[in-house]
Amino acid sequence: MGKSTTAGFFAAAGIPVHDADAAVHALYRGRAVAPVEAAFPGVTVDGAIDRARLSRALSGKPENFRRLEAIVHPLVFEERQSFLEKAAADGADIAVLDTPLLFETGSEKDVDIVVVVTCDPAIQRERVLSRPEMTVEKFEGILKRQLPDGEKRARADYIVDTGHGLDDARQAVFAIIADIRGKGQS
Repeated sequence: MGKSTTAGFFAAAGIPVHDADAAVHALYRGRAVAPVEAAFPGVTVDGAIDRARLSRALSGKPENFRRLEAIVHPLVFEERQSFLEKAAADGADIAVLDTPLLFETGSEKDVDIVVVVTCDPAIQRERVLSRPEMTVEKFEGILKRQLPDGEKRARADYIVDTGHGLDDARQAVFAIIADIRGKGQS
């Protein structure tokens, strides 16, 4: 959809951004290694979680996703809380949580405003399938675990449509920031 690119626009505007995907990647080289390896033996290579091996362990097994999420999500939530505390201590008036599966994990209750990043399904498909090692089957599996885009948009406070180009998305982000700051001063 362009979630990371959109988060980058917020960061470029001086807004602190917590990237949950990056947090997971760091955890896969740190605190999550031992518990994930215990739950899915053989997914560790050279002291880190090998994402390809983990993907194979999860493939077609929804119960394994739930088991992994039960391990990783609490660790990500701890990282996120530390990020928010630091942003507040640094005087940030806005902080962004770049969070995949926001609604699916119930995390929307932890934020004041929800910005949904969207695009035409054909554009999304093209973008996702261009990623290395992505297959149609993996993409369809990802979609099955996500709330439908229309429902996310219906629940959003703001929508950024990345299907109209980077400049339009960047301008949408600037407008969101201005609107939030304007509401905070009324």
